[in-house]
Formats: sequence, structure tokens, C-alpha cells
Amino acid sequence: MIEIKNVSKTYGKGDAAVRALKNVSINISEGEFLAIMGPSGSGKSTLLHILGFLDRPDTGSYNVSGVDVSRLTDDGLAHLRNRFAGFVFQQFHLLRRTTALENVELPLIYSGKKSVIEKAEKKLASVGLEKRAKHLPSELSGGEQQRVAIARALVTEPLVIFADEPTGNLDTKSEEEIMKIINGLNKEGKTIIMVTHEKEIATHARRIITMRDGEIVSDESREKSKLSDKSGASIGGTLDSSHFHFGKVEFLEHLKQSVRAIFSNKVRSFLSMLGILFGVAAVIAMLALGQGAKASMEERIKSLGSNLLSIQGGSARLRGVSRATGSVTRFTPGDVDALRQLKPLVKKATGYVNGSGQIVYKNENWNTSIEGVGYDYGEMRASIPGTGRWFTHEEINQREKVAIVGLTILNKLFGNRNPVGETIKINRINFKVIGVAPEKGARGWRDQDDVIYIPLTTAMYRLLGKDYLDGIYTEISDGESMEEAQKEIEELIVKKHRIYKNPEDYFHTHNMSEIQEMLTSTTQTMSMLLGSIAAISLLVGGIGIMNIMLVSVTERTREIGLRKAVGARAKDIMAQFLIEAVMMTLGGGLMGVLLGVMTSVILSFLAGWATKVTLWNIVLAAGFSIAVGMFFGLWPAKKASELNPIEALRYE
Repeated sequence: MIEIKNVSKTYGKGDAAVRALKNVSINISEGEFLAIMGPSGSGKSTLLHILGFLDRPDTGSYNVSGVDVSRLTDDGLAHLRNRFAGFVFQQFHLLRRTTALENVELPLIYSGKKSVIEKAEKKLASVGLEKRAKHLPSELSGGEQQRVAIARALVTEPLVIFADEPTGNLDTKSEEEIMKIINGLNKEGKTIIMVTHEKEIATHARRIITMRDGEIVSDESREKSKLSDKSGASIGGTLDSSHFHFGKVEFLEHLKQSVRAIFSNKVRSFLSMLGILFGVAAVIAMLALGQGAKASMEERIKSLGSNLLSIQGGSARLRGVSRATGSVTRFTPGDVDALRQLKPLVKKATGYVNGSGQIVYKNENWNTSIEGVGYDYGEMRASIPGTGRWFTHEEINQREKVAIVGLTILNKLFGNRNPVGETIKINRINFKVIGVAPEKGARGWRDQDDVIYIPLTTAMYRLLGKDYLDGIYTEISDGESMEEAQKEIEELIVKKHRIYKNPEDYFHTHNMSEIQEMLTSTTQTMSMLLGSIAAISLLVGGIGIMNIMLVSVTERTREIGLRKAVGARAKDIMAQFLIEAVMMTLGGGLMGVLLGVMTSVILSFLAGWATKVTLWNIVLAAGFSIAVGMFFGLWPAKKASELNPIEALRYE
């Protein structure tokens, strides 16, 4: 069944090198009960570890049922430890945070078998501990702990039981109970390979090998081995790569272990989560501020209109001052009609005039800006009233005395009353209020809501006494045609007004879309800047998680060694620690989401800042926290997965 030839093993290098095994050869048949004896340092434990796939020889061959074990990968050896071998250790090596039943379940988790709990309960009952299944190792006696270890070794129905000083830490009574169980297993056909330094324990075996200085000095058979009906069993099928999987059972077990590890060190785990918590909260709050500012800016951009081109008389370099007589171009309604003909480039066009006046309503009065506007102005400048209505064509053509008031005038003159239908005086002329303009807010030093709109013809010929327009707004069909349209409009004005000198000295145009793009770009840059600053705190929190995970790997080195001894592969160990890191960052991230949303609400209500929390911001922050956990948990997880099982089990 087992054959090793000329196996050697050396630990250390140079002068510190120790040859633990020297050309050892041995054959073991199925169903044997073999005891390996020898003084400390004789190499008996090293031989057991190599036989049990926990270590590799430096030289020599190792065959099990015709399979060359020395050529197997680490995953292959792990699978053999899980299916072919069962281990009973002198130090028991039980997971201290898990119950007796859960300790017995452990090898089944890595074998991917079903009915894990039922099988573990049966094996625990077979060693007489069914009533102690829910007890932690600290609540069990030494003999009971060793029986749990035996049940764990048997739960996957292995062909060989490897026992390393199984009675070394037990009293006489417990020692007899354990040896009775081991003898019973051998009678059932199990192959037993046991290391011991006690002669009375070795006498239970049918074959005793004595070692000294890494060599076999004697090999005595006390009686012929009693082979089981399973003689000649093959392990070829055991190494089928289809068995190497990571399924639901393993994931749930890793999840359970991660929760236990986190809650076993509550204060340390919480302090580690704080970095992620505040980082996620900061990201959400900063993004909410950025989104709020963007939404507020978009509302104000709407007041500028979409794809608008503003045309005004005079030079843009000399605001409000003409360079010479006649240098300011005076626009007329005819210019507006001419611009409307530039289809399909120009979608709409309207003229406007500006002025100021005193508004009187009953015993209230207010000085405000007056704008005389055309019919298309309402849609072009997003000024259609939410309360009331816009001017009709008839009202504009007939110079009707109707008005639309801004919110500032509404508050100053009418308070909470609905002004629609009321009569006001503008420069002592009665006007009927037909609507309330939508809120536009302040732009620079100007309050855009401190304005009153009246029909263009009424303003020119009845109120302000102007026979020219102060400016023209044109709406271009699409943003891509803005430059082409601007060029044609300027050429039309130059030709119509017979401007032969530099046109920039006579009139100027403003591209509103450029202002929109500038404002949008500014808010996006601000959002990115705020989010980047907040993300730094997430990275700092991630470094804290990595530090704690490295500490956890060191503290749980023996646990990692045990898991590998019962069949855990490197990817299983790596997955467990990665899940633990993600659990910590996800927990901190969820608490950070709540804190971030609360902070945004507080900033909105107390500080009056515009904030907007979106689902995307929450998903982004939570997703980033998980990514941080995986990134910073990767190195500790990889470090844990690369631990040698024997060195890990010996770690103090």
C-alpha cells in the first residue's frame, strides 16, 4: 500500500543543517498497525509527516498504491490529506472558537461532501461524545479533546490513520480509552501508523520500527498483519481534478469563520473598521455636496437657456461706453425677423429691451428691473410661469398692459398672496399681473428674480419710450452648429447695418453654451476633487485593515496549519482570509453609508448647503470599500496560504 525508497530529509543549510532522515526505506501493507519509536531527534516525526503528505522528502521516492506522491502538486497533496489520511495530534489541535461538532465537520468542509452535520454527529457518537457536541474545546477534558480529534480524523473515512504521540498529554485512564479506540479502528481494517516514545503504548502495535539518528535500526513484526477486505485499494480516483472545487459549503464555512474571527476581537475589529467607516462616510458626503452643487448649477444654467446666442450693441471691450458717435449698433424688430430666416441653423429669435421702474401695489412699492420681451423669450430663457401664464401673440401685438412678476417682487409686494389677476402700477401705469416667473436665483451681484416681464411692444412704445432693441437672443438648432450659426448671424448684421470697419467695435455676441460648458466642467472638477480627497481616507483605512489581517495571520498560524493538515488547499486559506477582510471593510462601509447620508442631511438642513445623495454614490462607495478590502487583504491572505503545514503546526 505504501512504499518509500531511500528517502532523505535535511532541515537548515550549511553548518546549521540537520539530516532528519537518511536513506530510509519502508513498505507498509494495508491493515497494518505500525508503531514508530525512537528518542527525540531520531527522525520519527519527520518520517510520519512525509508519510502523511505534510512534508516532502529531499530525495527518494514515495509511492501510494502505485502513485508517485513526490510528483503531486500542493493541491494534490492537500486532497490526499483530506481523503486518504486522517491525523491525530499530540496537541489535539482543535479550533478553540468552534464546538466539538464543528471541529469534526472541518475535513468534510474541504471535501465538498453533503450531509456534513449528520456525518460529523455519527463519528462523534462513535467515540462516545454525542452529549458534548456543542461544547468548546476549553470545556472538554484532555481525553475528550483527543477523542474529538480522532472523530475528526475518521469523518472522511480515510484509509490510513496517522497518530503523532496520541497519548502524550493524557492521564492513564484517558490513555487506555484512546488506545482502545485505535485498536478497534485497526480491527475494522484501518491502517494505523503511530509515533510514540512509550514502550507500553507501542506494544499495542503489531509491528514496531525503531529509529535513531534518522535511520531505521530495527523493524520487528509481532504478528502477521490482518489485512482488510479493502486490500489493493487505489487512490487514482481520489486525485481526479474534478474534486478540486470551491463550492457553497466551503464559502459558508469561511463566512462563518470570518464572523467568528471578527467578533472574537471586537474592539480591535471595530477600530480597524473605523478607517473604512469614516472613509466611506466622507466619500458619500463629499459626493453629495458635489452632486448638490451640480444640481443647483444645472437649475441656474436652465435660466440661461439652451444653445443660446446673445447679440448686443456696442463693443464688448468697452462696456456701456461707445467709442464714437454711431458706434453702437441699434437693433430693430426687422433684425429679429431677418435672423428667423436663417433656418435651419436658427430655431428661434426674439428681441428684448431693458429698463427700470417703480412698482406699486396698494401701500407697497419697490424699485426693480423691467424687461420687455417677445413671445419666444419664455421658452428660450426658461421663464414660462409655474403660476399663471405667458403672454399671447395678441397681447404683444396690441401692446397690452400685462405683467409677469419675479419671486423677489412677489415676496416684497404680495407676501403669501396669489398675485395673478391683481393690478399694479409700473411708473404710474396700471398693469394686470398674469403670472409668476420661475425661480432663477442670483448670478453674480444681480438678483435674477428681482425683475418684471412685460410685452416687448408695451415696453418700447408705452413704458420705456424706445424705438430700438437692447439686444437679441437666438436659439441655435443644435450645439454642434453654434460656431457656424454665429458666423452667419454676424455676417447678416454686418451686411444689414452696413458696417465696413471692425464689427467688434459695433456689436458683440455671447455664446451661452460656452458658459454652460464652463460651469458644468467646474462642478465636475469640484466633484472629482472632493471625491478624490475623501478616497484617500479609504486608502488609509485599507492599510489599517491590512495591518490587522497580518496580525491575524500570525496569531492563527497553528489554525492555518491544522486546516491544511485536514485537506485545505492554498486557495481555501486565501479565500477565508480574503472573505474576512472583505467582511470587515463591508461592515465598515455599510456603517459609513449611514453616517455619510446622515452627514449630508445635516449639512443640508443646518448649513443650508445643497446636497444630493444618489444610489450611484452609495453603490460606488460601498463597492470601493469592498475593493479596498480585497486589495489590502490580498497580501495577508496570500501569506497565510503559503504557510508550510508542519511549520505552522509547530508555531508557538
